[in-house]
Amino acid sequence: MKNAHKFYIGGEWVDPERLRELHVIDPSTEQSIGTIAIGSTADAERAIKAARAAFPIFSQTTKAERRALLERVLMILKRRQHEIGDIISREMGAPLAMARADQAGLGAAHFEETIRAFDAFDFEYLQGSTRIVHEPIGVVSMITPWNWPINQIACKVAPALATGCTMVLKPSEIAPFNALVFAEVMHEAGVPKGVFNLVQGDGPTVGAALAGHPDVDMVSFTGSTRAGIAVAQAAAPTVKRVHQELGGKSPNILLRSADLGSAVAAGLRRCFANSGQSCNAPTRMLVPAERMDEASAIAARAAASLTVGPPHDPGTDLGPVASAAQFANIQALIEKGIAEGAELVAGGPGRPSNLNAGYYVRPTVFACVKNSMTIAREEIFGPVLSIIGYDTEADAVAIANDTPYGLAAYIQGDPQEARTLARRLRTGIVRLNQSAWDSAAPFGGYKQSGNGREYGKFGLQEFTEIKGIVGHAD
Repeated sequence: MKNAHKFYIGGEWVDPERLRELHVIDPSTEQSIGTIAIGSTADAERAIKAARAAFPIFSQTTKAERRALLERVLMILKRRQHEIGDIISREMGAPLAMARADQAGLGAAHFEETIRAFDAFDFEYLQGSTRIVHEPIGVVSMITPWNWPINQIACKVAPALATGCTMVLKPSEIAPFNALVFAEVMHEAGVPKGVFNLVQGDGPTVGAALAGHPDVDMVSFTGSTRAGIAVAQAAAPTVKRVHQELGGKSPNILLRSADLGSAVAAGLRRCFANSGQSCNAPTRMLVPAERMDEASAIAARAAASLTVGPPHDPGTDLGPVASAAQFANIQALIEKGIAEGAELVAGGPGRPSNLNAGYYVRPTVFACVKNSMTIAREEIFGPVLSIIGYDTEADAVAIANDTPYGLAAYIQGDPQEARTLARRLRTGIVRLNQSAWDSAAPFGGYKQSGNGREYGKFGLQEFTEIKGIVGHAD
């Protein structure tokens, strides 16, 4: 792919300090689809230097200038949406139609929502005689994951541009090619030199350099809680802002008032979307204990109805998971669920019988799961659902909150019951009755699911410092 062995620094495609290549693997075939250059600490420092040099001028641009820039990026993203979707499908395995509409489409959606929020955002206002000013925080390091790559790039880059920040992006080396296209979009849109920079690389080298560098004012990281801890530790000595969106083990509470058939089937589909590789996937389904057998039978039928296969096949519901390491981890956790006594009602270890290559996982459902089991505690990040019984509403809340995570929760049932219950859940977002995705709703978590919020006006706030000019109106 064009520019695969270059980095985008200071408005130009440049060679790395020293070329080290990494093969990018198509998870549906386990074969290489190309190589990228892997950066070094020196490459990261060069990009940070470019971003730092660009900040004094870009931070002083007008709101109108930045809005026009956002509009140009949005226009080009829409034009190249299918191309980006095709690339994402190949590098991380999402079914092609889903990759084009959802994976790539969410990039444009975030720019659209950022523009709406930007138009309504008060960067300055008087509070008595004090002028309150929201100013760009500075140089931002962005470290993004492979599971929703353009989504996570866009929901960081859009508010950073809108607020006048400059940035260095390190995308995941597992799904890196879409980020190269994104850099081309930024270049074509006329983003000023040094405002946006891209360095490919791994976490321990480039990621650590971006997190710890004293000329970086903020790190925005999306990924595992384990990696998030390492990022926070690297950033701590320079006391920079650390924004993190980390793991999850989201509960899906099916109230007794819910239609069990539709709620179980819909909950399973949402859990298994993107082959279960979503941090906010509803992986713990909580059902009334007396209806465990009925719920598990519905879930087993729903899992059996899903087609696992190559991403380019029109009938595919679930593609492969993204990497060999991910496949191995999921298999180990499925085996752990069986060993700890959970009831396997669908799927299980190994690939589907009709597939002998690729990182394909059988859609797997465990019933009669205890919340103390490993499969109910650890983020599996694959198409694996755990069904847990509860006795009372208070019991359901206690089980839902009994987790180190707190990213998302789901409730199905009577709307008033669901609204009341939502306030008792320790999560950053609660979705009621299969509600649609809201690009303006705050996204982020409690506890070990991270800190800070993304999307819309909440994303804009994350990338600003607040200054009070006292006596401004005197």
